[in-house]
Amino acid sequence: MTRAEMRKAGQKKGKGSGKQGAAAGSAAAAASGKKRFIDYPRFGKTGVRRWLPSWKQLLSGFLLVFACFVGVVFYLYQTTQIPDMNKLVQGQNTIYYWADNTEMARKGQTNRQIVPLQDISPNLQNAVIAAENQDFRNDHGIDPKGMLRAVYNMAKGGETQGASTITQQYVKNAYLSQEQTLSRKVKEFFITLKVDQKQSKDEVLTGYLNTSWFGRGANGAQAAAQAYYGVNAKDLNACQSAMLAGLLKGAAYYDPTNPANKERAQGRWSWILDNMVKTKALTPEERAKCTTFPDPIPLKPSSNLNGEISYLVDTANKYVMNTDKNITQQVLDKGGLKIYTTFEKDKVDALKKAVDDVKAENLDPQKRPDNDTNIQFGSASIRPGDGAIVALYGGDGVENGHFDNNADATGVQVGSTFKPFVLATAMQVGVQTAKGDDGKPKRINADSRYLADDMSEIRKPDGSLVIGDDGKTYHQKNEDSSKHGYVSLRQAMQYSYNVPFVQLNQDVGGQNVADIAVQMGIRKDSLADPKTATFPLGTSTISPIRMATAYGTLAASGKEAEPYSVTKVEWDGVARTGFAKKEAKVALEPAVADNVTDVLVNVAAKGTGTKTLALGRPVAGKTGTTDENKSAWWVGYTPQLVTSVAMWREDPAQHQRQSLNGTGGKASIHGGDIPTDVFTRYMKVALANEKKLDFPNPQPIGSEVDSSGAPSTATAVSTPTTADTPSATAQTQQPTQPAQPQPPQPTPTCVPGVDCPGDQPSPTKTKPPRPTNTCLPVIGCPTTPAPTDTTTPGGGGKPTGGGKPTSTATGGPPGVGG
Repeated sequence: MTRAEMRKAGQKKGKGSGKQGAAAGSAAAAASGKKRFIDYPRFGKTGVRRWLPSWKQLLSGFLLVFACFVGVVFYLYQTTQIPDMNKLVQGQNTIYYWADNTEMARKGQTNRQIVPLQDISPNLQNAVIAAENQDFRNDHGIDPKGMLRAVYNMAKGGETQGASTITQQYVKNAYLSQEQTLSRKVKEFFITLKVDQKQSKDEVLTGYLNTSWFGRGANGAQAAAQAYYGVNAKDLNACQSAMLAGLLKGAAYYDPTNPANKERAQGRWSWILDNMVKTKALTPEERAKCTTFPDPIPLKPSSNLNGEISYLVDTANKYVMNTDKNITQQVLDKGGLKIYTTFEKDKVDALKKAVDDVKAENLDPQKRPDNDTNIQFGSASIRPGDGAIVALYGGDGVENGHFDNNADATGVQVGSTFKPFVLATAMQVGVQTAKGDDGKPKRINADSRYLADDMSEIRKPDGSLVIGDDGKTYHQKNEDSSKHGYVSLRQAMQYSYNVPFVQLNQDVGGQNVADIAVQMGIRKDSLADPKTATFPLGTSTISPIRMATAYGTLAASGKEAEPYSVTKVEWDGVARTGFAKKEAKVALEPAVADNVTDVLVNVAAKGTGTKTLALGRPVAGKTGTTDENKSAWWVGYTPQLVTSVAMWREDPAQHQRQSLNGTGGKASIHGGDIPTDVFTRYMKVALANEKKLDFPNPQPIGSEVDSSGAPSTATAVSTPTTADTPSATAQTQQPTQPAQPQPPQPTPTCVPGVDCPGDQPSPTKTKPPRPTNTCLPVIGCPTTPAPTDTTTPGGGGKPTGGGKPTSTATGGPPGVGG
């Protein structure tokens, strides 16, 4: 009963007999005077009001929570101890393991030397303050907005932003791990408060400059000054100091040693110098002296990362940082990690030996300094269907001044190794020039015939001609100038004719080809413009790792497995999540992948890749030679292993590709030559203990869809059946063309102007009659040097002017062929 109800009851009973009424009244009075410590639900209220707290209750609750919060903060503040920095900055090793769990390398002996503030140039002190925390001298060490922003980002699962004050960054560097968690942020907050109260600003700045990571394995200002400029920290000038201060935002993005970072680094350097003027650390006159960017000295290699180890470590580090965002380059340099890789030592050694042996047998920089220097190789070997990278060849080694990882190189065109993507698209998506019963583009097979004549016109799906940048009809070149007539796509791939695949690319649509290539494992950002006519000829710049991945999709009957190099990571003894093997995804129908493989088996057995016959087991693959012979490729595979080999020549100073013409004393280098030789030597060793497996028998796919103008009866040349080497592979003349005698063609043993004796006459070339093709074009046919006609070797090529094709009616563009 409520108090009102009890009062009414007492009044009614009071009118009755005296004793009972008095007793009831006394009970009601006692009940009405009874109080609760917390009057909730509220006494005497009905409905919603009964459950709404009063203002007194709200105020009391707030004061209670606030008092508890203050108590907790006070307790945590009093119990938080500032750790001993000298103990915490001791670096540990990061250890890398081979696939069999034996140790591969150790990295992370921290390059650090703690120096007092007076031994650090005031220029660097002021540059760091101008770049990182202009109010450093006056703030209280905490940026509340930055803390709330970091907590909010962690709550929503996004990447956290770095602490905004120098004091906070110093605490994170010296006393805490780099892991972005709420508990670490709380610790950072209280340690920062104590550091700000107990240490002077100079002490904080000293600690910060001695614990910050500057890249190149350098922790602290003294190590950074030595690593980048070879001087002590106290001798840094304003220009050098501004560059080093810029690295604190992220050395991986602002180290100008990497050409990709140069422009970004210069912009930040200039911005810091301007801020130094604003903070009155520099006068405008002193700022004006910094007009030339202070390039750092060359990177000094680590003595325990020689040979291929540095490239294996580089590949593993990239994979780890991409998989676990809490592990940065700074964390890796600081140490304390165990990284278990997929690399197999015996295969890595075998791949390096194959490259070294081929180089020793073919290259002679002393004899041919203008042709055999700056030759680069890049290679990757991957298990198809799994994605594990078992071996890499990244270069000559950091000890020889080669720091770029060639296995992950960008900027090297892939040439005709791109043609299988066009064929796969035609089989999977179909050609727009013919429709199936369902009204969709008709899917075709490798027996479909396309015109392969040199200098052929190329038509769009609607029948209109492709026009070049010069406004004239575009003509596509082959590697040779012969008229081959209509050939099957199988034969076009075998001899790497350009014309059929440029036309097929138009029929299926360049964007569809790009989409299929991405599904197979190619990175979208490495592809050239798919709208260009020469897109199918390999003008894209794809790394050896990604080319091996895409061909591995074919080897695995259409299942694309993302490449990976790390199976497990432990950080301070705790295993990190996210490093389990990814499931393979279906990129192509199995029948499509197996039919493309069947075509590529023919390339290896009878076409431009016959050097692989020495393996004595089924091999599929494709050669590639690019614009102006600037690179040569072979990408091949067995059911167990896929390996890509790229070869190019590069000016180390300008990072510009140079022609391979004349390399090794040969007029030109093709994918079926040195790259295929490297592949074959390596695979012999890598597969020595593996069973000889056949590829799956391809199931029928699509139908024969000939391009416009193909005759009703086959006129394609017959396929040669015996060939031990590319030079021995023969192409039969079309029956409709009379055979003509072929002039004598001795195999060249030197290159005129490079290493030929001075008394050898320089032959001249007039436009010859059509050859009878008793040798395989380009690969097997000797090339007469210094031709005087206007026909350049090759077909296709890199488009000029705005990414559009140029008419080849007056000779054609440089070639991208076989």
